[in-house]
Formats: sequence, structure tokens, C-alpha cells
Amino acid sequence: MNETPLDTKCINTIRCLAIDAVQKANSGHPGTPMALAPAAYALWMNHMRFNPKDPHWPNRDRFVLSNGHASMLQYAMLHLTGYDISLEDIKNFRQWGSITPGHPEYRLTPGIETTTGPLGQGIMTAVGMAMAEAHLSSIFNKDGYDIIDHYTYVFCSDGDLMEGASHEAESLAGHLRLGQLICLYDNNHITIEGDTALTYSDDVAKRFEAYHWHVIDLGDKGNDIATISAAYDEAKKTTDRPTMIILRTHIGYGSPHKQDKSSAHGSPLGEDEVRLTKQFYGWPEDAKFLVPDDVAVHMSQAIDTGKTAQQEWEKVLADYKEKYPEEAKLYSQYNDQALPDEWKAALPVYKPGDGPKATRSVTADVLKAVADKLPWMIGGSGDLEPSTETMIKSSGYFGAGQYGNRNIAWGIREHVMCAASSGMALHGGVRPYASTFFIFTDYARPAIRLACIMELPVIYVMTHDSIGLGEDGTTHQPIEHLASFRAMPHMCLIRPADANEAVYAWQAAIERRSGPTMLVLSRQKLPIFDRINTGAASGVLLGAYVISPEQRMMLYRADEKEQPVLPDVILIATGSEVQIAMDAQQQLLKSEINARVVSMPSWELFRQQPEDYRHSVLPPAVTARIAIEAGSPQGWDEWVGEKGRVVGISKFGASAPEKELFQHYGLTAEAVVSIAKKMMVK
Repeated sequence: MNETPLDTKCINTIRCLAIDAVQKANSGHPGTPMALAPAAYALWMNHMRFNPKDPHWPNRDRFVLSNGHASMLQYAMLHLTGYDISLEDIKNFRQWGSITPGHPEYRLTPGIETTTGPLGQGIMTAVGMAMAEAHLSSIFNKDGYDIIDHYTYVFCSDGDLMEGASHEAESLAGHLRLGQLICLYDNNHITIEGDTALTYSDDVAKRFEAYHWHVIDLGDKGNDIATISAAYDEAKKTTDRPTMIILRTHIGYGSPHKQDKSSAHGSPLGEDEVRLTKQFYGWPEDAKFLVPDDVAVHMSQAIDTGKTAQQEWEKVLADYKEKYPEEAKLYSQYNDQALPDEWKAALPVYKPGDGPKATRSVTADVLKAVADKLPWMIGGSGDLEPSTETMIKSSGYFGAGQYGNRNIAWGIREHVMCAASSGMALHGGVRPYASTFFIFTDYARPAIRLACIMELPVIYVMTHDSIGLGEDGTTHQPIEHLASFRAMPHMCLIRPADANEAVYAWQAAIERRSGPTMLVLSRQKLPIFDRINTGAASGVLLGAYVISPEQRMMLYRADEKEQPVLPDVILIATGSEVQIAMDAQQQLLKSEINARVVSMPSWELFRQQPEDYRHSVLPPAVTARIAIEAGSPQGWDEWVGEKGRVVGISKFGASAPEKELFQHYGLTAEAVVSIAKKMMVK
């Protein structure tokens, strides 16, 4: 395509909307939208398939702005192409209550596919989107019926490629040969501190070629929409590997004093510079938020183009349903992810006679029981499946040419594992789970945090949950991790006490759709509680329950009416420490101290329960409370109150057998008994 005067006018409209919005907000990044406007225009108007009036059309192309600081570029494109983003929304950029925040946010703004902010996250998430597309297309497409056939487009920056996390994504995407993933690298040579030469001299083309990507280096063609468009054509013809288009651009393009300078990166141009820049564009220098009529008409054609594309797809889908009714029914199941009737009946049930069982091992049994009933579940581990036991035995490994398989070998790449899992959840049609040792969430925390911000129903299966893993020692023993994830909004953390609790933890995770769920599971074997003599393990679904009540329950008065007698002390524990509480309860009873044991696998689920239920488990009148957990005591005051105590760990672990560690760190029934007796004296 040759650039017409109207094309130029459209591109300058995009630029000036970004300039004006940042200037009005007195905050933002104008330079990158100014540089990338031609590339965005060429992509959106000539290649991307999307319907602004139905942003969730399943077969739309996905667009990810990994360099999310350039958000005004995307907001301008969304507004001009007909999404439900008004000019007033553009004017309220970065203001309270607006739908145009400083970085793109999923759920908030129509047309935003994922929340991007921390550099590298967008490209990692996009890999997951492309994986989901490859998986679903492999399962459902038939000759002449490509009902799942779309691209994932990414804009990324120097910062994205510097971040180490992006290397994980690029390595994995190249290994998997994700041909529907197309990235454009905005090579503008500028970061906040100055020229990238200060810190960065990678040969990006060779790097991506080494990752098995198709590389198109356009050189200094940032304003040549014909060349950019041709590169996208070439990328789409390359089906056996992802494509990286390298484009030299000029940050702050058109600004007489700020082009190619870091001053164009993270702050407004300034009123005088805005006027001079608009003069360079041939734009009315005093006009603000101007969208010329011919530009509005031309770019809004995307509405009709998108409607037509969707209607054509819907016709193919209708024909598909007639010719392949069973596959069509299954396709709907993947999209809806409705749980089939009686699926829970297949879940395993354990008896004390089965012997002690590590809660991590329950995962294998659960997946064996439900994987075929929930075919849309897909996931894997960071090279730890023999330990995390997360294999779906009825399927093979997902890979190039084997995209229909459900087990993902992420390799030793925890960060992209969790970010790409978010991308799969965002894409839809699949429900991802991701697994590693609990300690290695340190490598994935930014991706997990974004999943919480987006409230994505990713399931994290984290094993080796405490010092109970033993001899691997300090580096592998999580101490502060329970507290840190409980502090993360929208995260539901569940730490079950035995195998049956672990089954219900999985049930809660599968049923929960309002955010991520993290299952924190033991390496060591734990006794299976005799449920005839304890509270039902289904109490996990309520977050906390009385697993072992106090011994004397009722007192008969002269009028023969039963009156409840409260426990002397309440012992609250999670995971493997529930057994410590149970042992302490029996020891205390010998000293005529009646203790109630509460298993509290999930603070978040417990908070959601009605007050009367919470008070029935933790009666406010009982202020003698002891929490027991092999982790940081932080946060437990919410449950034990001012007069309570916490038996926890405030130092790092050590290398030794697990029983010795629990003894040395004071996580014993004897320690709990001693504290309880002192409370009774007071």
C-alpha cells in the first residue's frame, strides 16, 4: 500500500491525540505513540481482524501492547476504530474513574486484552494466548472449517527485551514454533536514562534467530506504512515459527527539540513544544483533541469490516455445527467451561487405613479422576512434574506438531509459565494450572500479581510448602511466602491439612472463577484424619472449620436445657501443623484444659462466610487462641486477636530432616501445650 494524504492525516491524528492527552494529564509517555503511530495504523487498518462492537468475538486477532507505557497509542486506536471509548475518555487520560489509565488494564477498557505495565509481562502473556490458539485449533479445526484461526500481535520495546523474563518467553515460543505469534520490536534506542547504548548492545536479530524465530529487520522504516504492512504479510505467510519484526523508530517523532531524546519518553512535551510539533505535522497548532471528519469516517470503517469478518466466521461456525455436531458441542463446552453433573462424584476419598499421604500426591489422583470430564483443563510444571505430580496421564506433552496435548513442559521457566498461563486464561477456551515448588513463586510473583489484578481463574499448584521439605535447606524452604500471598488482593490461598482436605481444595479451585487460586501442598506425608471422629473435610470450602471440637460440649442445668460450654483455648492451624494442634489438644485434656482445634486452610474463603458461621468456629468470647503454622506469623493477629499467640517461624530454614527441623523451630505439640497452660494461668 502507498501512503495517501488521508493515511498521513490519520497517523497524525493518532499522534496528536496522544500528545494532547498526556499534556492535559501532565503525566504520561507521548514519545512512543508518536513513533509507533504508523505501525499501529498499518496493523489495525490492514491486517488485524477485530469487531469494535463485539470486543470478545472468539476468533478476533489479539493485540498486546507490551510496552504499556505507550497506552495512549492503544486508546487512540480503540477510539478511532469504533470501540466504546469516547473522546471524553481520551481527555480523562490517567484521571480518577476514567477507563484510560496510565497502562492498559484488562476488564476496564473495551478492547484491552491484558493488563500490561511491568515490561516483559505483555510478551510473556501473549505467548500463552498463542499457545491457547494453537491448542484449540489443533483440536477443533477441520478441512475447510478453521473456526479457530487468529493471530496474536505484540508491540514490544527495548525495555521488554532487556527484562530477563522476556528471554524465557522468546525461547519457549521459538521452541514451540508458534507461527501465529507476530511481534514488532520498537527499536527507538531510548530509555528513561538516555540512549540504550548506555547499557544495551544486543544483536536482537541474531538473538531471535537463535531462538528459532523468523526475523524481519526493516531498518529505519518507522514511517513507511507500505514496508511495515508488507512485513506483516510476510509474517503471516511464515507458519512454522513466530516472527519478530524489528523496526527502527524515532521516539517523539516530529518534536523539534525532543525527538530521539529521553525527554520524550516519560513526560509531557510542554505547551510550546506541542505547538512546534503540530506545526511539523501540518496540524492546527492550537487545536486540542482534534479528530477531522474524514479521519473519523475512514477509521470507523473498521466497524463494518469487523462485523463482516465476524459474520463470515459465524457462517463457517454454523456450517461446522451441522457437519460436526459432536465437535461443535465440545467446542461450546471448552468455551463455557460449565462443570458437568456429578463431576465431584469422581473425586477420590481417602481413609486413615490408606496410610499417610503427601498432599502434593493428591493432585495426581484428582487429575486422573477428573481430567477427562474437564477436557478444557491444561497445564504443567516448571520441570518438576515428578515432584509436583501434575501430569494428565491420558494425554501427552504439548509441543510443535502436538498442540492438542494437555501437558505443558514449561522447562525451568517459572515466570513465563505463570504469565503464559494468564495468557491462556485470557484467550479463553482453556483453564490453565501451573505448578512448581512454593519457594519458586519468587521467580513468578510479578505474573501472579497481574493475574490477581485481572482476577483470572488460574490455578497455581505449589508444593514443598514449608521447612517440612527437609534436607534441601534454607534456599528451598518458604518462610514468608504464605503471608505475602495472603496479602495479595484477589488471591485465594488454600493450604490443606490432609489428603481429603487437598481434594476439597482442588474442588474449590476448579469451582472458583473470580480470581487465582493457589494450592499450597506438602512434600512430606501427612496422616489422614479419621473423619468419623473429626469435622468433615468439606469444611475446606468454608475456609475454616472445627476439625476437632472441645471434649465437654454441653452443661445440663436444673431446668434440663442444654447450654453450650465454650472451649478454654482454640488451636488454629493449617497444613501439616493441624496434626500438631490435634496432638496438643489431647495433651491439654490430660491437664483438664479443653481445647478446640480449628483447621483453617484458607483465610480468604473464611472471610467470605457469614458472620454467624465465623463466630461459630471462632467464638468471640474465647480470647485464648493459638495459631500454629510453619511460616511467618505476619497476619495471624486477625484470627488470634490481641491476647492470642502465634507459633510460627521468623527466621530462615535449615538443612536437616523434617522432624528435627520442627523440633528445633519449636513447632511441636509440647510447645503449644506450654503456651496454652501459661494462658490459662493468666
